[in-house]
Amino acid sequence: MGQALMPGAATPGIGLGIDAGGTQTRWALAAPDGAILAEGTVAGLSALQMSKPDGRASVHATFTELARAVLAQAQPARVRAGLTGFGGDGELLASWLAELLGIAPGAIAMCNDIEIAYRASFMPGEGYLVYAGTGSIGAFIDDDGQFHRAGGRGVVLDDGGGGFWIAREALRHIWRREDEAPGSWEHSPMARAVFDHVGGSDWACSRQFIYGQERGEVGKLALAVAASAGQDPAAAAILSEAGRELGRLANALLHRFGPRPVSLAGRAADLHPSIVASMRASLPDNTQLTHTAMRAHHAAARLAVADGNTT
Repeated sequence: MGQALMPGAATPGIGLGIDAGGTQTRWALAAPDGAILAEGTVAGLSALQMSKPDGRASVHATFTELARAVLAQAQPARVRAGLTGFGGDGELLASWLAELLGIAPGAIAMCNDIEIAYRASFMPGEGYLVYAGTGSIGAFIDDDGQFHRAGGRGVVLDDGGGGFWIAREALRHIWRREDEAPGSWEHSPMARAVFDHVGGSDWACSRQFIYGQERGEVGKLALAVAASAGQDPAAAAILSEAGRELGRLANALLHRFGPRPVSLAGRAADLHPSIVASMRASLPDNTQLTHTAMRAHHAAARLAVADGNTT
């Protein structure tokens, strides 16, 4: 499904790291000493898209764009790719990347994006990661390398505190108020911001947005909710509840595996200070919580370099 692109200047030992999420896919190239040589972004993608023909076409198109940008810099020797929604069947995905990059499929290692994100924050056994992007998950990799989760079961079932959840809660609140008092949206800063984002105040606009868009696009509506939090108590309440939902994930891991530091990361966690504040308030008093702007694609690139050093 496409031809390999002509590489730029190839350097032995270069690792390519890919961090693919619902709203954005980030990539980075690392030198053998771990220094980041180049990085960039392309459209978001999810391994869940592989279940449908149009989704597979979209993923391949994004891989093609990514490979073109990477090969303009250098040809990697190995790849570590973390993909949201990845469940272990990566043979077709790896073959696409291998063809596009001009490397062997065996040089590509794939996993869930959260495993990469965890290693950007902690060594195995060191702490707990709560990640809030389009969805949400709590993660712990123990001393034996075993991955443990809390949540992260998809936006239809849960993913409380993530961008999709925030968007859904906002639309639910707005339309329940419209059921009770039609026209209420005109007096709500959050509703006005949300309707401006979805393209209108008619139910048809909201319906098309929530049911017709990819989950990453829906998650971007959380930006409008956060922007109105200072003027709208309903928006502020949703963001505070998002923090408590993220705290629930950390508390589940703390209960199962004992006291350890907690790191909070992800674009949804950066939306508003009240998210971090309410999460912090929901944790045991002696818990160390760090809010970090991680670079998971950098960690993935360095892991790719390390993979090459062990083969």
